[in-house]
Amino acid sequence: MTGPVIGPVIGPGAAYLDADFVVRRGDFVLDVALSAEPGDVIAVIGPNGSGKSTMARALAGLVPVTSGRITCRGTDWDTGEGQPVQVQARNVGVVFQDLLLFPHLSALDNVAFGPHSRGVDKTGARRTARAWLDRLGVGELSHRRPGELSGGQAQRVAIARALATEPALLLLDEPLAALDVGVAMTLRVELARHLADFGGVSVLVTHQAIDTMTVANRVMVLDEGSVAQIGSPQEVAQRPRTDHVARLVGLNALRGRSSGTDVQVTDAMSLTSVTPFDGEVFASFTPSAVTVTLEEPTGSARNRWQATVQSVVPHGEAVRVHLDAGQALIADVTPASVARLSLVPGRAVWASVKATEVAIYGTTPSGPDARLPSRHV
Repeated sequence: MTGPVIGPVIGPGAAYLDADFVVRRGDFVLDVALSAEPGDVIAVIGPNGSGKSTMARALAGLVPVTSGRITCRGTDWDTGEGQPVQVQARNVGVVFQDLLLFPHLSALDNVAFGPHSRGVDKTGARRTARAWLDRLGVGELSHRRPGELSGGQAQRVAIARALATEPALLLLDEPLAALDVGVAMTLRVELARHLADFGGVSVLVTHQAIDTMTVANRVMVLDEGSVAQIGSPQEVAQRPRTDHVARLVGLNALRGRSSGTDVQVTDAMSLTSVTPFDGEVFASFTPSAVTVTLEEPTGSARNRWQATVQSVVPHGEAVRVHLDAGQALIADVTPASVARLSLVPGRAVWASVKATEVAIYGTTPSGPDARLPSRHV
């Protein structure tokens, strides 16, 4: 019940999912390449408008590709030429934020619909549906219609419906976005457990950094329709290559040109590290490494910039201060420091970071998790 249905035999060296395609929609161009193997859970992140949902819909067959190819288990789903394989024939499970459950059917019949439409008799389809509803903790609600379920309950039914067909590819587009924080966290843990047992490939579109760390084993970063980074969750979190991802994971990541240990970020902003490097780099450091003072620092920190406080918000046991130093910076300080320094929006301050706190890495991916095709580098 947990693995994908058997399909065509995959040839030697071929990936289970091999997608390398372009979608043109008006002035927007999505150009992505992705290969995955059974058991992969790929989180797709990026700012609004980067192409995340378009990518998911192209994989599902809801959006035709302009050129390129989508192949799964040795079968071409779409080549940009001729007639693509229709949605219902792709063996894809889909969970969108807007659910799309049938409002006139019970939870049980919603989940049973997929297996039944694929040839399983009604009794067998309902047996499968009940088993999935039980696994997702909503078996006792099987008689209710979607309008009688809470958001978290309805989303569990939607996930059960997607998995009941034993799909080759599971697509989840912001499945937790509309849920309360507590409900989303509980369902996130459950989803991670079920996807760990899933025998196909899962693609999870998300805005949440916690999804990439708790659910996925690979992360794809989209930016303006192109792949900016692919890697393990740890690699992407520790070495973000876009401003959006840096903000998402809570790191300062400044792009500049390094010569030796000196990095020129802008004409007016530079910094020093302890890592020699020549070329384009990212210089990253944690918010806790940033010291905020009212007067210019006189200590050992070699990196110091005048800044203006933009916002001050609670962040766990600390307070996160967003700064404008010519580049956006974030600092984590104690509540006592906020009160002592009177940190409010508009306050002029100094921000400083020790050179030993700055991590330097090149802008071009490297290593086993850098799987960008050459046209994206």
